[in-house]
Amino acid sequence: MLRSFMVRTVGLVLHGLLLINCTRIATARERVPWSYHGDTGPALWGQLCPAYALSACGLEQSPIDIPSDAPLNHTNLSFAYVPAPLAIINSGCTIQVNYAPGSTITLDGTSYTLVQFHFHHRSEHTVDGQHSALELHLVHKSATGALAVVGVLLEEGAEHAAYAPIFQHIPSQPGAAISAPAINIDAAALLPASRAYWHYNGSLTTPPCTEGVSWVVMREPVQISASQIAAFTAAYQNNERPVQAMNHRRFITTPSMLIATMQSIKAKRLCEP
Repeated sequence: MLRSFMVRTVGLVLHGLLLINCTRIATARERVPWSYHGDTGPALWGQLCPAYALSACGLEQSPIDIPSDAPLNHTNLSFAYVPAPLAIINSGCTIQVNYAPGSTITLDGTSYTLVQFHFHHRSEHTVDGQHSALELHLVHKSATGALAVVGVLLEEGAEHAAYAPIFQHIPSQPGAAISAPAINIDAAALLPASRAYWHYNGSLTTPPCTEGVSWVVMREPVQISASQIAAFTAAYQNNERPVQAMNHRRFITTPSMLIATMQSIKAKRLCEP
């Protein structure tokens, strides 16, 4: 028993030292080009420069594969989005919409302002190992600089009117931008009807893959049409980071969910002979 305890303790210490070392390295200011393919692709991000080290040695990286039976949350998340003028840019790695100030989410009691949203093909998060056609990432920042990202899985189906202005105005060249004050985008309309979500601690999915990001992945996918998917893939295909190891992490559940689970277990035990 003592030997087992010592082995576990040494393992935790080593993990801690590794994370500290990676964090120190990641503070370097150097930035170099990266991509989703070849010699600058995800498998090699950690070798491109010291600032990207966490992508190779971080223990809380994103995206992840989500088991369909992972604990869900139904509370402790509220959306207060308002429409904003369309400001869209081809960033060179995705199509991004910069969102005007004034829209927020409140997650576990903390308010985060919506800064921008962008897309990945295929979905970066998987459910039971299965990708969706695209994934929408709504990126938020708190007053202290903390990040929270809401992921929405997009699957092929009926055309979605709220997404139409975005996919109809994709800039064709990297670095190009379109500002259309007369066209309003309603981020609230991009969300699924159900507010059930998975919640975990992770990272940015692009270099420098900074950790400490609060991730919310909505359980219910949103349907968009094949032509809407094609409009994005005409600009970017396979701009996805592969799923990362869960390591020591567990899905986060709200106190109300924990209480309900404990009550369910207690009731089940009382009913057992």
